[in-house]
Amino acid sequence: MPARKSAKKSPKKSAKKASSRRRWSASVKTTSTYPPEGLFTRSAATIARSLASKKVSPKGPASGMRMLNFYINRAGHSLSVARRHELEKAKELLSKRIAHDKKQ
Repeated sequence: MPARKSAKKSPKKSAKKASSRRRWSASVKTTSTYPPEGLFTRSAATIARSLASKKVSPKGPASGMRMLNFYINRAGHSLSVARRHELEKAKELLSKRIAHDKKQ
């Protein structure tokens, strides 16, 4: 049997080159409403209530959930454990609100 040739792996990109590229989320521009400044530093109940309101999310609480997920994903590793826990709690409250609204 002939010896198999292994597929060549592409060289890994250097950390310096990867950090100089812009992230796709940095260029996101939207004409939708924005949450109030400092909202994501408040309690989970306040975050969920505000993101579910028609003033912040005219398309409904699901739009608020997308804003919250976007914030969590964008913050990445810079979030403290306590802040991430509070934001995850807000996601749970908001998802309960969405499920409640769907039933009605």
